[in-house]
Amino acid sequence: MDALIQDAKTLFNVHLTARQVMALIHYEKELVDWNQKFNLTAIRDVESIRTKHFLDSYSCVSAWKANPPKRLVDVGTGAGFPGIPLKIVYPTMHVTLVESVGKKAMFCQHIIQTLGLEDIEVIHTRAETLGQDPAHRESYDWAVARAVANLNILSEYLLPLVKVGGTMLAQKGESGPAEAQSAEKAMRLLGGKLKQLIPVELPGVADDRYLVLVDKVAATPPKYPRKAGIPMKTPL
Repeated sequence: MDALIQDAKTLFNVHLTARQVMALIHYEKELVDWNQKFNLTAIRDVESIRTKHFLDSYSCVSAWKANPPKRLVDVGTGAGFPGIPLKIVYPTMHVTLVESVGKKAMFCQHIIQTLGLEDIEVIHTRAETLGQDPAHRESYDWAVARAVANLNILSEYLLPLVKVGGTMLAQKGESGPAEAQSAEKAMRLLGGKLKQLIPVELPGVADDRYLVLVDKVAATPPKYPRKAGIPMKTPL
């Protein structure tokens, strides 16, 4: 855990307290246990969980630096990444986790209860459904997603949830720059404007990683997001 504490501080300026470290250790243990019963994540060993889940979640901090979101939505959160590790570090942030797979949503709920986290909710639904829900549409400062879909599809999941003046953040691998370029038209259509790409380095991880930041500059037209499954079948 010492390496994680050090790397979080050096790479992303995230200073973990003893309590936060305990929460992460607990989270990691539950993840390893549940993974034996349900296939929650392909990353199973403790070393990789710390780098590719926890540290990777903290790379998001490079995007907002000293100005974290008040309200954050994490779409396709899976076993809770990056939403839960971010919630552990920012106790006052309101976090909404969106997950369409039942057992993953259930695990997130279990972790929230186990760690006693407050002001964080899990919604077991699809992003397209949530984006048309008046209670959630255009109500978040930041919408984040990690490796959920190609950027032109992901933009239709995330941008409708972001308020004008807010930001969409996609955690991407080496295809990030190419995807960002080819998704610019889709972003514009949805009220977004490509802001920047931030390269991310994780210790011991060879492949390139990027944070793709998209500013929400105009309201999303009412017809987006389209019905569940359509963005994937016929991307913008």
